[in-house]
Amino acid sequence: MADSQKAQTRARENEKVHTAFPFATGSEPGYRPDQVDEFLDRARSAYEGAPDPDSILTSRDVRGASFAVKRGGYAARYVDAALDRLEEVFFERERRAALRSGEEDAWWEETRALLSEVRGRIGRPRGRKFRRRSLFATGYRRSQVDAFLERVGDMFERRELDLKPADVRDVVFHSERRGYDEDQVDALLDAVVDLMLATR
Repeated sequence: MADSQKAQTRARENEKVHTAFPFATGSEPGYRPDQVDEFLDRARSAYEGAPDPDSILTSRDVRGASFAVKRGGYAARYVDAALDRLEEVFFERERRAALRSGEEDAWWEETRALLSEVRGRIGRPRGRKFRRRSLFATGYRRSQVDAFLERVGDMFERRELDLKPADVRDVVFHSERRGYDEDQVDALLDAVVDLMLATR
């Protein structure tokens, strides 16, 4: 087969495989299509109840999914939006499974405990809500984290979800020396998303 024919064949194969999302344009980096497609195939198998243990996924697994970037990959905003929806689908299925199995009381008890933990953390004084990084290390800017968590706290007090789970997932904080420990902040944000999904 001539080189031009091989190139055309590869192009047609790529068109068949990578049609799930628009591609990033210009210098905008995108997610590697093969990794995204592989993860979504695994998610589809897990949702359909495939017996393969390697296909088991939870809503937390979906939230924690990450992909390498490359020029010309899938546009990140479309993939991220799809993962947000997929996480909510998995979470709702997990909740229904817990209720069907007679664990409704345990589910809500766990939710109340999580809410108490989150409120306790948010209620700490400004600048001291999380562990700070060491003198020469950077972390999340404390003032930005504190301001965002005050919005979250107000939302829970009013019991009005004026923030969406995507707003919490996608929030970005700048870095500063001796900022908040990123892992602690991220763990709390994960808990906030769980609460938002559980109480909708």
